[in-house]
Amino acid sequence: MSLLGINLTMMIGPTVAVPAPPMLIEALQSVEVTHSDEARSGFQIVFQAGRSGQADMADYALLRNPLLKPGNRVILLISFGAMTKVLMDGIITHQQLAPGNEPGSSIFTVTGEDVSVMMDMEEKSVEHPAQDETVIAAKIISSYAKYGLIPDIKPPPVIDTPIPTEGVPVQEDTDLQYLLELAQRYAYVFYITPGPLPAMNTAYWGPPKRLEAPQRALSFNFGSVTNVRSVNFQNNALSPTAVSGNVQDRQTNNSQSVQNMPSTRPPLSSQPSPLNRKKLFRAEAGLNTMQAMARAQAMTDASTDAVTVEGELDSVRYGDILQARGLVGLRGVGNNYDGIYYVKRVTHRIKRGEYVQQFSLTREGVGAILPTVIS
Repeated sequence: MSLLGINLTMMIGPTVAVPAPPMLIEALQSVEVTHSDEARSGFQIVFQAGRSGQADMADYALLRNPLLKPGNRVILLISFGAMTKVLMDGIITHQQLAPGNEPGSSIFTVTGEDVSVMMDMEEKSVEHPAQDETVIAAKIISSYAKYGLIPDIKPPPVIDTPIPTEGVPVQEDTDLQYLLELAQRYAYVFYITPGPLPAMNTAYWGPPKRLEAPQRALSFNFGSVTNVRSVNFQNNALSPTAVSGNVQDRQTNNSQSVQNMPSTRPPLSSQPSPLNRKKLFRAEAGLNTMQAMARAQAMTDASTDAVTVEGELDSVRYGDILQARGLVGLRGVGNNYDGIYYVKRVTHRIKRGEYVQQFSLTREGVGAILPTVIS
């Protein structure tokens, strides 16, 4: 599929994804892909389903095509001129047929999720003796090497390797849910991003990425470089939360007070919202004071993004993929809301002649920390 210098390439197959045959490309109507920092990435591909000739008397040709069966792998590539990026690497999980009364009006839709769905297929009861969260994460990720996973693991602020005589970490869930549970302890995230090359994926376990270089700027009402079609802002003053309480230290057996510090995340705004809400810290059993402090800090860090931006991006004018889970600059909307944001979610909608990206950005307050946004 090609539109104004942008090309979409689809690869598909049961084990190894190969370029889709002309039959599928000709029937392709639209593609939607969503990337989020809190959920698995997903895709939906819509085909026009027709029946013609005696070969199609029994059933639609697309339904008979083994390439579109659930469980098959789909890789979507986007090319902007000579630059090609992997938009999605996922697994088909669902089919839907909507027959039509008129010729060519039947629609066949396949839906799927990124390859992390394969980490969520089997609940397990597994012990991880003498292993901290980073070791457990690396071990679990390495067991999915056939999906081309490259581990990218960042250590938490507190590493406490458990002593087997005091306790053993036990997994009572799927690999994916356990990795998310371990990440949540520190307001970390776990997700899989496609690329850098087809059939390769990066498995990231660590804090939200707020120290990297911003992506190409989003520009609204900015003359000839405008690339944002619409944008709106929300400022939720009730989101930021202070956490305090007590914990029975498992090492000393003494009760210790627990209280958060100001957010440890790198600031993106000059006027962060105050911690208006107060929450009691209720510790799980078996924590020491440092672990409890880290849990309380994670609760505060996860609550601080009071400002949310929703908008729609013209991909032809932007000339690139807006990557979720990274930083981007926004300009042309005034002093309060100009500046750097964290990209929380991006939905790509592609059809012949049109490619738009709907985005959700967040940060902890208003006011830019830098006088200008780099384009």
